[in-house]
Amino acid sequence: MKMSVGDYLILKKPHACGSYKWQVKRTGVEYIIKCDKCGRELLIFKQELLKKIKSIENTPKNEQ
Repeated sequence: MKMSVGDYLILKKPHACGSYKWQVKRTGVEYIIKCDKCGRELLIFKQELLKKIKSIENTPKNEQ
């Protein structure tokens, strides 16, 4: 799965606020993702994140 900064991830389970949508803020071995609804940021290892992803919404490069 190809993910880059600015992409939106749809996870399998909802966050406590009820949102499934997260935005990628930083990539690498550890990812920082931000909840689209409440703004909470989460630091998570790549392997753990890959297990939780349902789909990826890539953003066009000209919007960034």
